[in-house]
Amino acid sequence: MESGLNRLWTNVKALPRNVRDSVMRHGAPTSDRARSQAVFGNFFLHIHSVRVHPRSLKLTTTWALGVSLVSQFVILTVTGVLLMVYYNPSVELAYDSIKDFQYVVPTGRFIRNIHRWIAHMMVATMILHMARVFYTASYKAPREFNWVLGMFLFVLGLAFSFTGYLLPWDQLAFWAITIGANIAASPNELAAALDLPKAFYIGDIQKEILLGAGSVGQGALTRFYLLHVMVLPIIFVAGLAVHIWRIRKDGGLAHPGGNRTAAGKGVGTSDARPLTPAEQPKKTYGLMAVVAGTSPHTGKDLDETVSAWPSLLRAELAVFMATMLIAVALGLIADAPLREIANPMVPENPAKAPWYFLGLQEMVSYSAFVGGILIPAVVVIGLGLIPYLDREPEPSGVWFSGPRGRRIMGWTVVFATITAVLSVAIPVKFGWLRNWYPDISQLVIIVFNPGSLLTAAYALWSLVVIMRTRSTRLGAIALFTCFLVGFLILTYVGTYLRGPNWDFYWSQADWPVH
Repeated sequence: MESGLNRLWTNVKALPRNVRDSVMRHGAPTSDRARSQAVFGNFFLHIHSVRVHPRSLKLTTTWALGVSLVSQFVILTVTGVLLMVYYNPSVELAYDSIKDFQYVVPTGRFIRNIHRWIAHMMVATMILHMARVFYTASYKAPREFNWVLGMFLFVLGLAFSFTGYLLPWDQLAFWAITIGANIAASPNELAAALDLPKAFYIGDIQKEILLGAGSVGQGALTRFYLLHVMVLPIIFVAGLAVHIWRIRKDGGLAHPGGNRTAAGKGVGTSDARPLTPAEQPKKTYGLMAVVAGTSPHTGKDLDETVSAWPSLLRAELAVFMATMLIAVALGLIADAPLREIANPMVPENPAKAPWYFLGLQEMVSYSAFVGGILIPAVVVIGLGLIPYLDREPEPSGVWFSGPRGRRIMGWTVVFATITAVLSVAIPVKFGWLRNWYPDISQLVIIVFNPGSLLTAAYALWSLVVIMRTRSTRLGAIALFTCFLVGFLILTYVGTYLRGPNWDFYWSQADWPVH
């Protein structure tokens, strides 16, 4: 009979194997069956389908923007937790905390640099990801809700970056948030123009909810800190989980031929047709096994797919490593800005919002309510409704829906560029209604300003495209391209061409010397 010590020694020798088997219940994923079971039984891999189409793994299909965004969020979370260890969210100590990061805490400057630049990178990547999804028609049925969810995550991402902007408590942060708070109070402009009672001045309520007071102070810092490190992360993680889950449930990543179409004359704006019954796949994955026929959730031919483990996991790890490399490089070569400590008595001139809000600030300079509230609301709601207004059936994953879409986009870029430049050039060169008619009603200024006219021109262009092409998809491409081009041009103007008092200068060297 085996002694207790011998049994113990046997268990010690088997310890590595037993630990491995407890983690990998189905053994090493060396076969299709084992890989499938690993996906079914692994929490982290359960967001993946068992098999994926090779075209989904090609860089040119998605440019890895979605995976890069998840990687950036992970990096921001880790670096943010490290920064929280030393940060003190009070107006007396917040700035000193940032100075400690810069000069006292080991690797503090490096960690703060990564956090700052990846936060800006995440905003830019979200815009690119949204453009990729839109231009490849990946918002179409059954993916409509996931597009709306993506828009919601985009707004949350902007809120993430905006709330973190105040935390250094320097001049740059203080006055940027002051601009944002004044935009929140902009409905007062409309109430005053309509001569409404004080009870209708909801802008004051919005500003106080945002700041916790009538001006940027300890209340604002506490609220922004709480939102940045607790409230927004919880909401974002929940929304991101649903977003990734819906990608799988809605048929996986869109790619050329992803909805089983073949070349030929087709519907909508593309040159494709549905597969004939003879061309349909004969088998696909069911819940736990290969079954005859096709699944309505995937419609994928098993013979055309590869195992998600390790093909997809390997690609995701490569993207994460590339994102980490960019983060480390940015942290080493570029220091995050830090101005003097916030001083409410010494305003910044020019006081500018974060770069992703500079286009709004340009329009706010003509009408705070229209530029800061109305137009952003119209753009977000309008883009969110596009999947429900554009119902043309067509293959997803095809860039611009084919040659017609590329031509429409080209003409739209020209139109959008000209109108955006004119919306800036005319007021700069000739002034606007207030300069021409000093006694004109403020209500007229609110309704007819360069921002509102530019938005109306873009909407009209989209309607013209729909009428001329008889295609809602091409009209959607025109509208989205207009707003993308307008955003880029107005952001450039606000960043490089606006100086003290928001005056126009071709170069910073032309700024007046004080």
